[in-house]
Amino acid sequence: MTLWRIRATVDDRPGYLSVLTASLALRGVNILTVQVQPTEQGAVDDFLVDAPDTLDEAGLIAAVERGRGRDCWVARTEARGLVDQPTRVLGLANRLARDPDATGEALRTLLGADSVTWRPASTGVDSGITDATMSLADPAGGSFALRRAAPAFTPAEYARAQALVELAATVARRAAEQVTVVLPDGAEVAVRPGCADDLSGVVELHETCSPRSRHRRYLGGALLPQPARLRRLLEPVRGLTLVATTTGADGAAESVVAMANLLGEGDEAEVALLVRDDWQRRGLGSALLRRLVRHADAVGYAALVLHVQAENAPMLRTLRRLDRPSSVERDGGRFTVTVPLAHRRQREGGSRRPETQNRLPSGSASTTYGGSVGSGSVG
Repeated sequence: MTLWRIRATVDDRPGYLSVLTASLALRGVNILTVQVQPTEQGAVDDFLVDAPDTLDEAGLIAAVERGRGRDCWVARTEARGLVDQPTRVLGLANRLARDPDATGEALRTLLGADSVTWRPASTGVDSGITDATMSLADPAGGSFALRRAAPAFTPAEYARAQALVELAATVARRAAEQVTVVLPDGAEVAVRPGCADDLSGVVELHETCSPRSRHRRYLGGALLPQPARLRRLLEPVRGLTLVATTTGADGAAESVVAMANLLGEGDEAEVALLVRDDWQRRGLGSALLRRLVRHADAVGYAALVLHVQAENAPMLRTLRRLDRPSSVERDGGRFTVTVPLAHRRQREGGSRRPETQNRLPSGSASTTYGGSVGSGSVG
């Protein structure tokens, strides 16, 4: 017996696929897998078959045509062809997660392309397929051009390939955005933008934080926020969320040890932090806060707003270390700290204010650090 790949188009009507499979069965062809890809011209059926050694390419094409198939393409394949399409795509996705630079080779493997070429954005090639050619937009800039003499590309193949390209671009972007922060005690943490995939890690972060740390973060209570709220915090409509992660010395899975949110509203942005208790008082909160300030300054927010419990002296000290002018308003046991940003002041021709309107209170040095700035309105 010999393994073959067969691709043919049949009318997308009830019973037509069964006519084709019956024609193959009459000649002793065993169908191992079949994929159906809808197109405007009909249903493209992609078979992996095991055929008698006496049946050659011409015989298989004749069998397909007798089964009402057209535009037939037949080629020998190997045992690796037994891997089904979803498994192959998942394997390629795993490869791209480890090496996004392998996008071209992944596309060649996925589609059996004769050539894969990356083109700069200046060439102005439109995305899409035209029989033997496919053009895929690269979110990182430029496009991929693929060629395959036969069979013709299908819309389903285009969709799979575009998804792989976008996955590689996402992985590359996240790798570029990730930085390693070395804390004063020598510990290292990875800091990167958060995403929906971090939800389970962020839920675990909240579960392992003390009620006091959660209360300082959210101000309205120490209960665990609902997953839906945490998902919104991870991917804010406006702003940025950073997560700090660490991997155990024994190669244990990545753990989220801190989350920092910058949530835009109008021309101001509200900031809030949550640091796991065993990572507090190590400089991690300060490092995250400074990164959020730089981001807010770069994108043009006029000011940052932070709501801090009056007894949270360590957080107030962290804000003073920013060495930026700020105004402070007290409402009972809570301070509202507003930090104007240089980017907006310079753009509007304003001058740097020499003094704060109200200096940040020093607080008590003995207060236990909760590692968080909170706002009851966040999320």
